[in-house]
Amino acid sequence: MFLSFFYFLRKSDINVSMDEWLTLMVALKKGLAHSSLTGFYQLCRAILVKSEADFDRFDQLFYEYFKDVHTPEDLPEEFWSWLEDGLEPLDREEGFFADTVMKELPELLETFRKRLEEQKEKHDGGNYWIGTGGTSTQGHSGYHISGIRTGDKGRFRSALQVAGERNFKDFREDQVIDIRQFQVAFRKLRQYSSRIDTRLTELDVEGTIKETSDQGGLLHLVYEKPRKNTVKILLLMDSDGSMMPYSKLCNRLFQAVNQANHFKDLKVYYFHNCIYEHLYRTPLCKRNDWVATDWVLSNLGEDYKVVLVGDATMARSELFMKGGNCILGMYNEELGIEWLKKFKRRYKNSIWLNPISEREWPYVYGAETIEEISEVFPMFELTLDGLDKGIKKLLTK
Repeated sequence: MFLSFFYFLRKSDINVSMDEWLTLMVALKKGLAHSSLTGFYQLCRAILVKSEADFDRFDQLFYEYFKDVHTPEDLPEEFWSWLEDGLEPLDREEGFFADTVMKELPELLETFRKRLEEQKEKHDGGNYWIGTGGTSTQGHSGYHISGIRTGDKGRFRSALQVAGERNFKDFREDQVIDIRQFQVAFRKLRQYSSRIDTRLTELDVEGTIKETSDQGGLLHLVYEKPRKNTVKILLLMDSDGSMMPYSKLCNRLFQAVNQANHFKDLKVYYFHNCIYEHLYRTPLCKRNDWVATDWVLSNLGEDYKVVLVGDATMARSELFMKGGNCILGMYNEELGIEWLKKFKRRYKNSIWLNPISEREWPYVYGAETIEEISEVFPMFELTLDGLDKGIKKLLTK
């Protein structure tokens, strides 16, 4: 079972090395799992999972693999009430142990299942039933040299319960993100800032460390030209309709970008489903509260980095037909797909962020238009991991 679990994790993108697996085997041999599936779960997570970003994925896989395994933690409620009370230590007289032979886990579990079927009442002491004290191999506060601890500390927190609760889902890198995380991600665009032609006034920390090391520890300060913020962002956001379920997420994105102080310039416009002759100044997309798309293309230089946000799901006609604009009374002479291609030709550094989970792109309504638009713009999932990949793409010259 354990070896197949190793291959199950590897197949499911939990990168477990052979060294880590062998370390786990050594830990099991030393009894660090305490003959418990919960102990095994905690041991696996501590040794095999390298980042808290993978905790949630590991929990899901652990639950999936072991969900049909019945363990001592699955005791009926009446057993927990029998085991709840404490008891006085028992005298261990000679001959008190009916069986002092060390038991292997399969044998212990088989014995445990038999006792569950037989036992009808609470039992303390002795060497046979599930209870407290005594020398039985099941229960807690007993004296057997091997056995299964049942009850006492942590009894209501079985491994499958803990894994099923998914307490670490907010640590995932593919989770949707809050304002702070948006800001941290966009801050990476500072790497694109350039050095202005002026005196060397800014301390170069890495250069100083290198020069000091090269001179045997004698401090040598190195200065460089100050960095000038040259990052310009054009943010284009799909609004209303199928984007309503993602309105809170998009609002966080807008607030994060709007509050950022590391852009030289920021322009934000809105569209509905697809870009046509006009871009709107507000998410309401009201008639006449707009700017001509051609004006944007003509007046905002090609040095702007363009971030389009939308689910990219629409009727095929909205991309490939004249008059495909779904807003009543608005007729587009030029195809929606051509307007998108104009932006791509004008702005080489441009990406599309999609709030729909990437694994669902081939199956949702509008899968065809998602595919078409992703051939125009590099498309990324609107998650922490997706945004990080998108930012790196924007930084590519």
